[in-house]
Amino acid sequence: MYDTGLMIGHFEPLHLGQMRSILYAAGQAKTLHIVIMAHPSPHPNFTITLQDKARWLQMACADLPFIHIHTTHEIELPLHEHLYNANEDVTINVPASNTKLQRLMDALSLSAETVLFMADDHPLTRNDVQDQLLLQVVTTPLQREFDSYAIARDPVAHWSAIHPQARGDYTKTVAIVGGESSGKTTLIHKLANYYGASFALEMGRLYVGTDLGGSEVGLQYKDYGPIALHHAQAIREATANATAPITIVDTDFVTTQAFCEEYENRTHPFVAACIDEFRLDHTIMLDNNTPWIDDGMRSLGTPEARGRFEQRLVDIFARHHIEPYTIDEPDYDARYQQAVLFIDQYIYGKNP
Repeated sequence: MYDTGLMIGHFEPLHLGQMRSILYAAGQAKTLHIVIMAHPSPHPNFTITLQDKARWLQMACADLPFIHIHTTHEIELPLHEHLYNANEDVTINVPASNTKLQRLMDALSLSAETVLFMADDHPLTRNDVQDQLLLQVVTTPLQREFDSYAIARDPVAHWSAIHPQARGDYTKTVAIVGGESSGKTTLIHKLANYYGASFALEMGRLYVGTDLGGSEVGLQYKDYGPIALHHAQAIREATANATAPITIVDTDFVTTQAFCEEYENRTHPFVAACIDEFRLDHTIMLDNNTPWIDDGMRSLGTPEARGRFEQRLVDIFARHHIEPYTIDEPDYDARYQQAVLFIDQYIYGKNP
């Protein structure tokens, strides 16, 4: 057992293979320091910060107090993942690597007896390189079923390999919006079942049941802020527990604002802030051309009211520079099929 160990990596995304290597290293050292670097070529579809990656590892290792997480924007050491494959002949600048290792050791107050954990196929593990390195290298077993390069290149295709703590940053939110009785909730449950996805329910309807006694007769301007706040929390919980690369959201903050303007004749600034701050990745807007069904809570059933509310949605989307994808098929199954085609193309990268 070594006193102190050091691991360095991109961890973007953190996946189960990396965690197994971390656990192996943690079993060989009394204290393990993990240093997270910025990725040299991050995936263009996901904005991941060093702090995001630190949070993933902090949460994953929260009950392992002998593991310490650090970040750096400066240190870049050659890694086996993303930069080359194991068959490439890589030239290692040993003096430069030693200089970077020394800076890390000084910053973390590590002793010269610290060991550097590297995967078995890492070029720093070559005998000619090891003999010149500042730190002793200890190899971790290869995790052959996890290809870090492939996972980083296409996280959606390798969803099951991504660590649960990182999945919330690799799922895309899709809001289903539209006027009353446009088939939103039914479509959401169909899509959630089709993709095995988490979802956040419409919070306005739940709020009426929990805070207003089941009737909108008591609904007033001051209620729209809490509705938006509860909806933001529901979306956060759904994405944090994402079960698929897509997370479905029943209505959005634009819809809450549209109801506020419809019933209160004024815009709610907190809801407006939520629209901009809690930006959803995609929005599917259902045309209000399906039969209107009175469920006891709906009140915008006339053609005039339905058209007016739909225009409110369009206006608010434009106000906040959101371009929804519109489905105008009046048939419910056709709407479902069209939504699947959209999600397959824009989230799963499938050709239509």
